[in-house]
Amino acid sequence: MDLTYLLQSCFGFILTALCWGFTNPFIKRGSEGIEKIKKGNWITQTLAETWFLFTNWKYVVPLAINLSGSAVYYYTLSSADITIAVPITNSLALIFTILAGVLVGEKPPTKKEIFGMSCVVVGVALCVT
Repeated sequence: MDLTYLLQSCFGFILTALCWGFTNPFIKRGSEGIEKIKKGNWITQTLAETWFLFTNWKYVVPLAINLSGSAVYYYTLSSADITIAVPITNSLALIFTILAGVLVGEKPPTKKEIFGMSCVVVGVALCVT
């Protein structure tokens, strides 16, 4: 296996996981208040909620970063093995989501949650080796 290929794949997996995971708490915060929107029917409700979200920079900016992670992911998949890419990226995204959540003031993970994350990481490491 070529070292350049390996480094490029690892960089792509980590960047994708960062874009996906780290933005989740910010997307959640940016969408706060959407539940207060009440309209007469489902069409006007959907349009009002869409307007609310896409005119709110606190939602749009993290969403754009999150979606750019998908572009990086598809680019990385062009040269990486999908059976390795999916578990690595998703497990890292979970960890980055929890870390970002703690940084923005969400409750820290419990010991059971940390144990669960550790099991996921160990399981993925076993699968890719």
